[in-house]
Amino acid sequence: MSDLKMTEQMLPGHLLELQLAQIDLLQAMYPDEDAIAIDDSSTTLLSKLQTFNSDTQSSEKVPARPSVVSLLLTLEADEDKKFQLEIAMPVTCDMKDRDLDEPPRAKIRLVQPPWMSKADASSITSNATKEKEEDLATRIEQIKDAVALHLSSPSQTTLLQSAECMESSSLVRVWFYFPSISTRSKRDDIVNYAPAYKLTGFLLSGKPGVLCLEGPSDKVDAYMKFIKTESWGDIPAHHKKVTERLREAISPGEKRVFEDMKEITDTLGERRGERANRNDMKLLEAWLVERGLGDAFMKVLT
Repeated sequence: MSDLKMTEQMLPGHLLELQLAQIDLLQAMYPDEDAIAIDDSSTTLLSKLQTFNSDTQSSEKVPARPSVVSLLLTLEADEDKKFQLEIAMPVTCDMKDRDLDEPPRAKIRLVQPPWMSKADASSITSNATKEKEEDLATRIEQIKDAVALHLSSPSQTTLLQSAECMESSSLVRVWFYFPSISTRSKRDDIVNYAPAYKLTGFLLSGKPGVLCLEGPSDKVDAYMKFIKTESWGDIPAHHKKVTERLREAISPGEKRVFEDMKEITDTLGERRGERANRNDMKLLEAWLVERGLGDAFMKVLT
């Protein structure tokens, strides 16, 4: 008896051949040794599939898992920047889809590179998956073009400076206080989504946590609403403990203190507590004083 789930079966032989042909084409298009990485389980699966008999569906020849061949494609964005695409090629289908005319579509995702925001990476992936009729090679080219366009766009700093020229009269600096913030994914979202709202500032995670945002007042409000409803959507309401402590206007002509949005937790020195998650507020105060924000520290944390 096959090890596959009762609701799942290997693709018919002719469709399986099409999937394997796409993998062969990909390897031919990107022949460099470091271009395509295949993990051990997918390598084993590929080897089994070469001798797969679609009539017997022998579990001795094809393992039940994984049901996809996973590849990691590394591409050059420019001379000093690279990016990666995660590609998952399905080799099974649901029992109810046994009469498929075409194989399941490969899934492709742009892995967020360090020089791109999470929001931009997600947007590029989403746009590349809208046209269902496009083949894998075409979708890869679409992502390559989108990444190139991203790099040729004005830098984040330039965009922020232009925004300040138009919106300086409504720029604010807003301070938020968290009794505690530690979850890595939530912290990453706070940092990565800020540029999309034209916000700069910093996040200090741990106990307590501090978030400072600079930007148009309405953008700050929209951003915090997004974070609370989307990023924190899986957190019970009574656990979403964040308090706005201070909102101060940035005078016309005054520049932002922060050029980008980043987490500063690891730059302030050693933390205390059994889990090393308690922040030394004296270190934060000194850091803010260096940036001319000592008065704000007193208002936010005392």
